[in-house]
Amino acid sequence: MQTNPYLLFTGECEAAFKFYEAQLGGKIISMMKHAGTPAEGQVPAEWNDKILHGRIQLGGTVVMASDAPPGHQEPTKGFRLSLSFDKPAEADRIFTVLAEGGSVEMPIAKTFFAERFAMVTDRFGVPWMINCEKPA
Repeated sequence: MQTNPYLLFTGECEAAFKFYEAQLGGKIISMMKHAGTPAEGQVPAEWNDKILHGRIQLGGTVVMASDAPPGHQEPTKGFRLSLSFDKPAEADRIFTVLAEGGSVEMPIAKTFFAERFAMVTDRFGVPWMINCEKPA
């Protein structure tokens, strides 16, 4: 069995995936739009260019996502995507990138359990944890 996070966006899936590809070193595997699929007739015409299903490789994990049509998406609650880094400088850089235009729940800092730790929700509404563990 494999577990993959599946994110629902409010129309910004393509922009989010392109951002994650550029800033997190991800690789977009696919982005299927509503247009040209059987789902095309089930969404408003202005929604045809939105993402029906997408996949992006982030490190060793595939994250899947789509744009939920109006009225079918709720704010993300109860989880965070966790990113782990070996170098504090890389954790700091990624925190800064994700925090821009988003909200910081816990600023990046050294803690009793990590060289760096932070919690941030990016500008697309995705909640993240940044972690750089202390050497054993």
